[in-house]
Amino acid sequence: MSSVFDPNKPVLGASTPAGSSTSIDPNKVIPHLVTPEGAMQVFKAEGEFGDKVAIAGFSVSNFGVFASSEQGVGLFATGTALAAQFEGSVAVTGNCEVTGALHTKGDHIVDGDIQLTGEDFAEDFDVADVESAEPGTVMVLDDCGGVRVSDRAYDRRVAGVVSGAGSYKTAVVLGRQTEGLNRRPLALMGKVYCMVDASNAPIAIGDLLTTSSTPGHAMKAVNPAQAFGAVLGKALRPLASGRGLVPILVALQ
Repeated sequence: MSSVFDPNKPVLGASTPAGSSTSIDPNKVIPHLVTPEGAMQVFKAEGEFGDKVAIAGFSVSNFGVFASSEQGVGLFATGTALAAQFEGSVAVTGNCEVTGALHTKGDHIVDGDIQLTGEDFAEDFDVADVESAEPGTVMVLDDCGGVRVSDRAYDRRVAGVVSGAGSYKTAVVLGRQTEGLNRRPLALMGKVYCMVDASNAPIAIGDLLTTSSTPGHAMKAVNPAQAFGAVLGKALRPLASGRGLVPILVALQ
């Protein structure tokens, strides 16, 4: 059986009188066979059609299928596998809104700006103590190529802050994997809420932050010599005393 669609081939249930053309008449009124009320099924592709094409449009130099609506959706499609499939380029004039994941297998060429609603640029890492690595936790590199919760002051292994705390969300995540739950996105650049300990020194806006002996917390870097190579970022809000969640600008140095 050929899988090539022939628009002039008779369709079961849509036969024509003997001697007449087998082409389907687009103006022929066919009883409504589908819902909602007012919809019209031109013909149902079954029988000898191997590819089960319900509607096909052909054009040498113009539109193969054209759909328009003045008050609603011009073209609506559903499918158990795919709602639509295109072989070739697709041009969209206007906004394109996608609800759900967008998976592409080619390059993205952008002539304009890319606008993201998130605040930080993060990368997924394997985490040794994943239950303790809640959003806002300061993390350091471990000996196995992953990260763990920081636990000492001025640690030059500082890697970043677990993204997602407070009102700041991740904008970009590198290295995301669908398998494995022992991973967390670490903010490496941008704004992120961070757990901070101001017990030893009050923190002001613009102060450099480093790791502290309080697990998972940052503190003010009061010793420039020790802070070299262990700076996590800059505080964006003050914290006079105690511990708290403070927005910071991640700038590892």
